[in-house]
Amino acid sequence: MHEAASRNSLFKKIIAIVLSFGPGIFAIGYTIGTGSVTSMIVAGSTFGMELLWVLLLSCIFSGILMFAYGNYALISGETALYGFKKHIKGGKYLAILIIIGITFGQWNSLMGILGISANMLFEIFAMNFEGLRPYKYETVLSIAVVVIAIFYSLMLVGKYTFFEKILVIFVTFMGLSFIISLFFVSPLPIEVVKGLIPSIPDVKGGKMMVAAFVGTTMAAATFLSRPLFVKGKGWTMKNLGEQKKDSIIAAILVFIISASVMAVASGALYHQGKPVTQVLDMANTLEPVAGSFAVAIFFFGTLSAGLSSIFPCLLIAPLLIADYQSGELDTTSRQFKIVTFIACLVALIVPIFGSNPIEMQILSQVFNVFVLPLVIFGIILIVNNKKVMKGYKTSIWVHIGLFTALFFSLVISYNGLLAISEYV
Repeated sequence: MHEAASRNSLFKKIIAIVLSFGPGIFAIGYTIGTGSVTSMIVAGSTFGMELLWVLLLSCIFSGILMFAYGNYALISGETALYGFKKHIKGGKYLAILIIIGITFGQWNSLMGILGISANMLFEIFAMNFEGLRPYKYETVLSIAVVVIAIFYSLMLVGKYTFFEKILVIFVTFMGLSFIISLFFVSPLPIEVVKGLIPSIPDVKGGKMMVAAFVGTTMAAATFLSRPLFVKGKGWTMKNLGEQKKDSIIAAILVFIISASVMAVASGALYHQGKPVTQVLDMANTLEPVAGSFAVAIFFFGTLSAGLSSIFPCLLIAPLLIADYQSGELDTTSRQFKIVTFIACLVALIVPIFGSNPIEMQILSQVFNVFVLPLVIFGIILIVNNKKVMKGYKTSIWVHIGLFTALFFSLVISYNGLLAISEYV
């Protein structure tokens, strides 16, 4: 009896820790989706751990940017794009450019995410009901419509805390699935160490992968939306310490989960010379190496990654528009319902046309890097405005981090341009 009670209290403690996550959980939801998982799998199976350094740098800069945007929100009481428009000369045009760029990238990702998630659910159903196989297109499309309808109806419930709790559940399942998969297949320690030494694979697609990595890990949407989520959490200047801790934990978790996916792909496939271009192929190729149980876990993790990204991707356009207009997100407004409904229709494009979204998904991650320098430049100007920051002094280390992140984003944007010119 006593043992059962202690087990129960331990379970309650774990649930309490998981549910105590702050706005950082949205950062993980935005950052790690099927696009990110695809990039990590393709990189791990094609280049081993060679691009681990890109992931590490991206996560460090992501943590700094989340911290800077969060602090700005708590001190000024304003959100990002509204602040750009109000306090930066020409900030109105900067904000509009950012809205267009981020919405394009996120809606592009949304198409692929829904397509891949629907395909994965189809595979699970088809394992149990073989008769579905001849009707793959119809079943995948039906699943996609049902999934997006469920998510849209959940959006109409419209409370920050509600979104946060659902995301926490998906992200927890995803993180545990990928980390457990690592116990079945993992790369050699020497490969992990070598992966931390900067180098770009001198092969076709190498530049594209580096740009996609940064586009998916240093997601501009993550930083811009942070002030709105920080405000939605009800945090004030008293929560500056919590905000800092939340930023650091989010960046560390993004690195651990992403690196786990890359490591599983590297350990299972790189030395066999089997580069993977599809998430579903990954599950099939992993089976002879790790067994069906490992495949089921990885499969479940990838599905959770997809579902955890649908919420943030649907939220992004209304978030940015509300941010620009007033700095307040009203999830019960007519505007919110219309914009999210349009996003749901866009999401169905890939399932309707029955296309393979993988290559487009990686390409959409590359497009994300072009907005990144604008987003970093904007926050550098804002945190150096004494009037806006009410006398709060941003530390020299955060300044160094922001300027280094800006330089890094410009180099990666140039690299992305080269990658797209090679692709075309």
